[in-house]
Amino acid sequence: MKGRNMTRWRDPAKDPRQEPKSHLITAEGAERLRGILDHLSRVKRPALSAKVGEAAALGDRSENADYTYNKKELNRVIARIRYLTRRLDELTVVDRLPADTGKVYFGAFVTLEDDDGEEMAIRIVGHDEIDPAKRWISVDSPLARALLGKPLDEEVTVAAPGGETTYVITEIAYRDPGK
Repeated sequence: MKGRNMTRWRDPAKDPRQEPKSHLITAEGAERLRGILDHLSRVKRPALSAKVGEAAALGDRSENADYTYNKKELNRVIARIRYLTRRLDELTVVDRLPADTGKVYFGAFVTLEDDDGEEMAIRIVGHDEIDPAKRWISVDSPLARALLGKPLDEEVTVAAPGGETTYVITEIAYRDPGK
């Protein structure tokens, strides 16, 4: 059976998309998601509903591009509101520091040094907070999994697409969630 909706078959046991994702989020990440949800439901959705109503009042909807565009945009916003509502319900907010701040845990700012002496600063965050520009990585990523529970000056080897890379943890810091 061929068609545009067919995808390549993947073995579920080896498919990385099937791995369970952690449901952790930092306090500031949860606040940001709540802010987005509030903006969508209180500002964006009513404005789009009004635009759809105005465009529908003009008459023939089949050739009304303004109606079609705003209706699609409204449906996209409603879907995003549903997703954020469900996602916020299933997330666990980590709003305290770990008992041992000398080891790498969720929410840590970690500075790593590779074999060439180059430093890399990352932060371990939840799946919903990933930001490559800030170098915030998911707690589910291979690098984060290798770092979790490791103390300062520990060597960590991570399997990467280009081969194995060894890092040394040179700094571990946490931001107080209460601030």
